[in-house]
Amino acid sequence: MPVRNRLAEMLPEITAWRRDFHANPEILYEVHRTAAKVAERLRDFGCDEVVEGVGRTGVVGLIRGRPGARTIGLRADMDALPINEATGADHASTNPGRMHACGHDGHTAMLLGAAQYLAETRNFNGTVVLIFQPAEEGGNGAKAMLEDGLVDRFGIDEVYAIHNRPGLPVGQFAIRPGPQLAAADEFAIEVIGVGGHAAEPNLAVDPLVIACQIVVALQTIVSRNADPVLQTVVSVTSVETSSKVFNVIPASVSMRGTVRTHSPEMRALAERRIAEIAAATAQALGGQAETTYTHGVPVTINTPENTAFAIEAARTVADGCQESPLVMGGEDFSFMLQVRPGAMIYVGNGDSAGLHHPAYDFNDETIPAGASWFVEMVERRLAAPSLG
Repeated sequence: MPVRNRLAEMLPEITAWRRDFHANPEILYEVHRTAAKVAERLRDFGCDEVVEGVGRTGVVGLIRGRPGARTIGLRADMDALPINEATGADHASTNPGRMHACGHDGHTAMLLGAAQYLAETRNFNGTVVLIFQPAEEGGNGAKAMLEDGLVDRFGIDEVYAIHNRPGLPVGQFAIRPGPQLAAADEFAIEVIGVGGHAAEPNLAVDPLVIACQIVVALQTIVSRNADPVLQTVVSVTSVETSSKVFNVIPASVSMRGTVRTHSPEMRALAERRIAEIAAATAQALGGQAETTYTHGVPVTINTPENTAFAIEAARTVADGCQESPLVMGGEDFSFMLQVRPGAMIYVGNGDSAGLHHPAYDFNDETIPAGASWFVEMVERRLAAPSLG
């Protein structure tokens, strides 16, 4: 069965929802308008329950089919990014400095389309939990919803999500079992020296020189410490001094960066070595360095059995499903996969700008495939009496 005819017919309507979300982007947990629109539509569809304020601004909808004990969770993220849009589209952002540069507007619209279809047909045994999540982009909204009782409160047994992927043909799918996206951590290093006049560097301890040496030394974590078979990225992304004057050696330098790993061993190694290298380098040059390491999202690990179910559904919808490469980006859906089996699949966005790019826009032509995959997952996983 290809994409569902009903969902193909709904494309203009779902596209209108998506473009409305795109024109009115909201970031992190401040997704009040988006969440209200989602809740309103779920009620209009006839969902059995609609609960707002889960994980601060998340929305959960329940659709009950025929009698059955199993419950499937379907997740979409609602938040945008703090980026100035450069698409020039008619539906471009009306909120300066904010845009849907990752396609969460499309994810939300696809799940809404699937919700309307499932509420109309109810061709399954059990319950579907529709999860509309805030703050995926750096706010750990998935974790907040879990801490608010998402899984136990709604009895979720399995959980699935979809993310668009530029470069993958429109409507095609890709996934891999096991690790698919990386753990994404952050570090901050405060380098402390002795400020002074730039004409008398001998009377100062230049923290900028120390910071530059630390940047170079941190490269050895990947090149000389990490197992070369296990993907690891350590990137310094910001260096800021306490002075903006041409002839002043600053007293301190603040550094920030990110670590991406696919294994707990490499994650622990990077955390330890960053602190060791920063402190030792600073000491050797007469200064000090204090490191703060913050654990972000864990590795996104697709449960192998559930990945197989996702592939079967994708092949039904699109007559094919590629194996996704490992990606060093992070996704907070990983928190949900830590507590329940499930999988995240990619759906093709075609030849578009990359994610988080000011010229990116979600491709509306992929909506029927993505929404159909959500529906197919429900009807397959909640079809047999043994699962009901």
